[in-house]
Amino acid sequence: MKELTLKVLKNEPIAAGIYRMRLELPEKTEGIRCGQFINISVGDASHLLRRPIAICQKDESSVTICYQVKGNGTKNLSGAKAGDILQSVLPLGNGFILEEKEKKIALLGGGVGVFPMVSVLQEYAGKGKNFYSYVGFRNKDAVCMESEFQQMSEKVCFVTDDGSYGERGNAVEAFLKEYDSLLPDVIFACGPLPMLRALKKAMRDFAIKTPCYVSLEERMGCGIGACLVCVCKKSGKAENVRVCKDGPVFEIDEVEI
Repeated sequence: MKELTLKVLKNEPIAAGIYRMRLELPEKTEGIRCGQFINISVGDASHLLRRPIAICQKDESSVTICYQVKGNGTKNLSGAKAGDILQSVLPLGNGFILEEKEKKIALLGGGVGVFPMVSVLQEYAGKGKNFYSYVGFRNKDAVCMESEFQQMSEKVCFVTDDGSYGERGNAVEAFLKEYDSLLPDVIFACGPLPMLRALKKAMRDFAIKTPCYVSLEERMGCGIGACLVCVCKKSGKAENVRVCKDGPVFEIDEVEI
């Protein structure tokens, strides 16, 4: 984890209300893993809190984040131009980790939850892993990152809530249709809470015992575990965990969703 000053290299819309920003790293940053996130300023002194955004792609000299414009902070961020300077802390969180024995991986992404799944593909594709991706959006205007999923997945299924792109439905439904024929070694998922709740319920209802890890999307303040804004409860225990520090990736039965 480092406090770094990053230079914007590119910031462009890639879907309705979705932007992709590439940021130059001022120094070599070790240990950035898929599923981790960055806490970044929005380029406006009136918005003091930084925004937690998943790291989507990385190389030796840059990181790429994708984000949805939802409030004034991300609206300001969408106005950043090449050459602008933003303050950040990275990398944060625990990320996704694949074991050597896990060869067949199911990826479920919904909405902005697709971006951590892209980071998994980038890190592990071509390393003896086969990915089966189930990617859901509201409608065709929200669809993005198609080429990344198509190029690095053994199979990809795109779905939309209204059927305007790909199949009609959601990522969990699409995955469940193929679970028996796929039988993955592990499941990784990220998306809105209703999606993760549906996945957890389905695994319980259908007695699916495949290891499953989910990345939670929570509001955060500090991003380093001090402010306790992002706490959630451990399943069956009177204990809390911090999504920013202890997560954002958890085994699906570890926390209440």
